Amino acid sequence: MSARVYVLNGPNLGRLGTRQVDVYGATSYADLVTLCVRTGRELGLDVVVRQTDAEHELVGWLHEAADEGAAVVLNPAAWSHYSIAVRDACAMLRAPLVEVHISNIHAREEFRRHSVVSAVATGVICGLGFDGYRLALHHLAARPGAEPAGG
Repeated sequence: MSARVYVLNGPNLGRLGTRQVDVYGATSYADLVTLCVRTGRELGLDVVVRQTDAEHELVGWLHEAADEGAAVVLNPAAWSHYSIAVRDACAMLRAPLVEVHISNIHAREEFRRHSVVSAVATGVICGLGFDGYRLALHHLAARPGAEPAGG
């Protein structure tokens, strides 16, 4: 049985490929999903990718991951900067949490430079585009206790 990893994405990320291509690039959200699932399969991870524009839905998915003891790759998007509900749900996780941002939030507008989620994350990757997701999955697969497919 392979280790489950949730790749969760917050508001507006479903618009990748058409939204602010100068910041986020022209690659679509569907391409991101394909990248994450393919990378997970190569690493022996059971990757579930989800995106929502509804904060309560993301909080529910984080609760699900906490209950399962599953690791999470999270791009909280705008909720990074102010959602205590998302931060508190992240704090309930029992497995690693890697916070990912496509853009470098520290080189953007002042209000984007702080994430309330980072303090409860195992690690943070920002500014590496979609490659940040791939790197997060590689990190999770290499952690002690990550069970390979068929293991």
